[in-house]
Amino acid sequence: MAGKVQAPKGTFDVLPEGAGPRLRLQHAAEELLGRWGYDYVETPIFEDTELFARGVGETTDIVQKEMFTFDDQGGRSITLRPEGTAPVARAYIEHGMHKRPQPVKLWYWGPFFRYEAPQAGRYRQFNQVGVEAIGTASPSIDAEVIGLLADLLSGTRGLRLRISSIGTPETRREYSDELREHLRAHEDQLSDDVRARLDANPLRAFDSDHAGTQAVMRDAPRLLDRLGDEDEEHFAQVRALLDAMEIAYEVDGTLVRGLDYYTRTVFEFTSDALGAQSGVGGGGRYDLLIEQLGGPATPGIGWAAGIERILLASEAEDAGERLDVYVAHSDDPLTAIYVASRLHRRGKSAQLEHAGRSIKGQMKQADRLGARVVVIVEDGKLAVRNMATGEQQEARDRDDAIALAEAVA
Repeated sequence: MAGKVQAPKGTFDVLPEGAGPRLRLQHAAEELLGRWGYDYVETPIFEDTELFARGVGETTDIVQKEMFTFDDQGGRSITLRPEGTAPVARAYIEHGMHKRPQPVKLWYWGPFFRYEAPQAGRYRQFNQVGVEAIGTASPSIDAEVIGLLADLLSGTRGLRLRISSIGTPETRREYSDELREHLRAHEDQLSDDVRARLDANPLRAFDSDHAGTQAVMRDAPRLLDRLGDEDEEHFAQVRALLDAMEIAYEVDGTLVRGLDYYTRTVFEFTSDALGAQSGVGGGGRYDLLIEQLGGPATPGIGWAAGIERILLASEAEDAGERLDVYVAHSDDPLTAIYVASRLHRRGKSAQLEHAGRSIKGQMKQADRLGARVVVIVEDGKLAVRNMATGEQQEARDRDDAIALAEAVA
């Protein structure tokens, strides 16, 4: 016998009763980011696999373990997008956005895909909101994008911001040699995964949840202490700007982020409400990514935040949107739909009976929906009932009923 039909592991359905907070978050993001001059952009759900191998980094967990990659019917390697920055960078290059006034400020919202163990707020198909500001190296844009995410997450419980700087690739290469020596001196305590990537990417050891590796990393040298003068000054200016914006933060030298394209400023917001997997959103500067993908040398910075993680850590509980008017009727659907449609045109939410319930049953349905007002159409007469007070008024005609309903709702 065939198994039951259900959503694939690591995916989920957004049902009507859970959609309200999600839609309100999307509207809040659109309003907030629009006020700061960020324009909406949308990229394909799948891209050529090479984009992520070149942009994200072949030694990252995303590329090595987490991507949904397949060959299409033409034999081309295609990947469902695991993150948003590389696709936006590709679009920036492809459409000649370097010719536009800089910085080009963009935001996006949509589904992303990573093959990982599903857990609270983390899925194999998940949704993110993100921003990218491309075309300036100014510390002020670093502070701006961090401030935007702080504002968007303002309703999140136990919110914390960690920031650091990882300097330039040259600084990281020198530091990586030093870190590699430290790790090799304690190699027997490291996880198999960290040992396997010692040569390619020793910085990944900072992200390990292996107890032995974590113990070794507590005494490891910090990249933050090895920054060059220009990178140190840039980071000092970012901190001063965040101070001016009154945004609290913690400088954390262990923060390296998981993607190879980052340079200089990196940051992460966490929530104490989410337990061990506490990340809500974060990002950083990627001054070399556009050039690595074949475009002109162009600095950039951005962030992404998980929609499901934000909703899970949100302080607000969804009370649902109350219905303004329910139109109950026994035998006159023409009048009922006239009243409902006119109320809609006046900006009121309205529903009418479609299921053939009795007037008594329709009143119970209106109460279940939280209707403020019920317009009753019965036996050629109209009445308007205030559901909060129980007061009911007779209406002269359908337009009078609309006016009475509108006044109460």
